[in-house]
Amino acid sequence: MMNKKLLVLAVSALGASQAFAATEIELWHAMGGALGEKVDEIVSEFNGSQSDYVVNASYRGNYNDTMTGAIAAFRSGEQPDIVQVYEVGTATMMAAEGAIYPMYQMMDELSDGFDQDDYLSTVTGYYADENGNMLSMPFNSSTPVLYYNKAMFADAGLPDRGPRTWEEMDEFGNKLLEAGYDCGFTTAWQSWIHLENLSARHDVPFATQANGFGGLDTELVFNSDVQVAHIEQMGEWQQEGIFSYSGRTNEGSAKFYSEECGMYTESSAGYAGINANAQFEFGVSPLPYWASAIDTPQNTIIGGATLWTLRGQDDDHYEAVAAFFDYLSQPEVQADWHQFSGYLPVTYDAIELTREQGFYSENPGTDTSINQMTSVEPTANSRGLRLGNFPQIRGIIDEALESVWNGDATAQEALDTATDRGNDQLRRFERANR
Repeated sequence: MMNKKLLVLAVSALGASQAFAATEIELWHAMGGALGEKVDEIVSEFNGSQSDYVVNASYRGNYNDTMTGAIAAFRSGEQPDIVQVYEVGTATMMAAEGAIYPMYQMMDELSDGFDQDDYLSTVTGYYADENGNMLSMPFNSSTPVLYYNKAMFADAGLPDRGPRTWEEMDEFGNKLLEAGYDCGFTTAWQSWIHLENLSARHDVPFATQANGFGGLDTELVFNSDVQVAHIEQMGEWQQEGIFSYSGRTNEGSAKFYSEECGMYTESSAGYAGINANAQFEFGVSPLPYWASAIDTPQNTIIGGATLWTLRGQDDDHYEAVAAFFDYLSQPEVQADWHQFSGYLPVTYDAIELTREQGFYSENPGTDTSINQMTSVEPTANSRGLRLGNFPQIRGIIDEALESVWNGDATAQEALDTATDRGNDQLRRFERANR
């Protein structure tokens, strides 16, 4: 009897020691609401898939709060293993060379299955060094598309598709107004969509030095002909009612949900929210382009965030991070995240799996963002942006665009002022990171 008790105790002790042997790592992220719940689900499934590692995920506020909090934690030696950083923070993270463990280096050393060619080049290129090596793990990547209200379009005698070109936007917008609707289109994220992506789509630079990829001595040039013409036209549309400004983030969703506006330029990741809140059938179309400026439009560029690995941890922590990144890259995990959220799948296998599962055929338009990102090879102007103090620059651009929508400045005046003020921010960043 005593031997049996000892055996039970020994087995229990062995199980406890194995449980305690699991390496725990910390992930700080900026996903709240339903997306945060999905992150918790993914982490929980990873933890349950093996017994060697445990990821502890915690929400740390918005993107800016999460990044600045991680930087402060690093300085005090209390940093997480992984931190989610939005795309405009890429230059800041790269400048902190001693603080980051580049993904390609970590995965080459610690993962048997890592192959950078498995990932979408239009996604990885934004987060790569000058040699094309991945610096962080693409997690939630999106690109802008156009959503439209099918019933409003039918009522206005419009085809069941969004305007392919901005020239067509004038026609579509006027027909919606003539049908008695309050506005043609509204937008989210005006700088990202109507300047940053506008520039990429038309293969014109947003900034010199390959949009900042070529060095810190870059200068903003988004006050050139294509950008000025587009913003000038949007200013006129604002006065006519074809365009209706809603706010700097995604406030435009309310005008789309209420059927005040028939079209909405927004992130592809807005799909889940629109699907949940719109009480009407909607379609998804590519972001329009100016046919007068380019024959075949370039790819749009991404937004969203990636997962950065921070230095200063023990080796077993990095083995855990590599295992977690391998898990996140699995086609089943990527396909599920993509289908739930509207974010781009970051591997080619996940796209193919989603197609095989019938998701695109059952949900027409959900592959628009993928086709838009992969139909052409990126150029130096459509690879992405690598600019210091970019959050501050976006705020400057928002002010400039609002001055056009309000009729207080011409497009040329507003964009000239924004480039001058933005270049001041770039020089500050350059001086601080020489």
